[in-house]
Amino acid sequence: MPFRTVGIIVTFALSLLGMPLAAQAQRPGKIPRIGLLYTSAAADSLGEAFVQGLRDLGYMEGKNIVLEYRFAAGQFERLPALAAELVQLPVDVLIAPGACALAAKHATATIPIVFPVFADPVGEGLVTSLAQPGGNVTGLSMMSTDLVAKRLELLTAVVPGLRRLAVLWNAGRPAFMRQIQELQAASAKQGIPLAVLEVRSPQEFDRAFRTMGEQDVGAAIMLDDGMFYDARTRLATLAAQHQIPAMYGHRAYVEAGGLLSYGPNFPELFRRAATYVDKILKGAKPGDLPVEQPTTFELVINLKTAQALSLTIPPLLLFQADEVLK
Repeated sequence: MPFRTVGIIVTFALSLLGMPLAAQAQRPGKIPRIGLLYTSAAADSLGEAFVQGLRDLGYMEGKNIVLEYRFAAGQFERLPALAAELVQLPVDVLIAPGACALAAKHATATIPIVFPVFADPVGEGLVTSLAQPGGNVTGLSMMSTDLVAKRLELLTAVVPGLRRLAVLWNAGRPAFMRQIQELQAASAKQGIPLAVLEVRSPQEFDRAFRTMGEQDVGAAIMLDDGMFYDARTRLATLAAQHQIPAMYGHRAYVEAGGLLSYGPNFPELFRRAATYVDKILKGAKPGDLPVEQPTTFELVINLKTAQALSLTIPPLLLFQADEVLK
């Protein structure tokens, strides 16, 4: 074989070794298409963390991967139609956090679905179990039910002598009742009456806060949901207007003016979701990939909001906080 020919072959082989693993996994001529379904464009700030996770794994949009976005503009009733659009393209994998994952599952039983965040994937029937999801869906759990008692403990440390607590939840998510039951048990242990207030649309938030005032509620816990996330600034404003100290499950609420939050780092969960996509594109079945649970949680406190509510945050809590916004 001529020396020049051998050199070309060696050079080509070495170039293959230098390629990102993600690119090597692709079939010739086939660029994977990823569908991203979000409740609103506001959720794309978290979606950017997912895209960065893809970049870290060697996937570059427009080069070796295509991203197809669909936003419901806060109109949850549009999610089924948007999920169907992505399925019909078709896409190779669907990224769908929270309520979007439910719409995606109804739209397809074959295209792999990855949820970057979900409160109770087993309770809402997304997966059979965390260890063995089965079917075409997997992702990352927020462990919301397990964190309810801890959130109450932190809230009562900020609002000592709390005489009545409210929990506000999206009644369109029946599986959230598990969180409410946990909260009822935890508040009963502390002798704190619990008012359970439900909403089904953002238009009902005003009524819910008026009810808190009428029932002399001293503090509230918000059960994290896509509808609540999209309306986080509105929720923080209402809590301030009605002088209700409120606990949330995600730091974005505190950044929007809420009092405090305790929960997993959402951007990190979205980044981790990229590893599921990578495994699926390389041949793994979603039903064989266990649902991942967060191992670290962050406490974020808004000191300015606390001062507006005439609350003094205990020094120990300030020391324990991962971040204090001033």
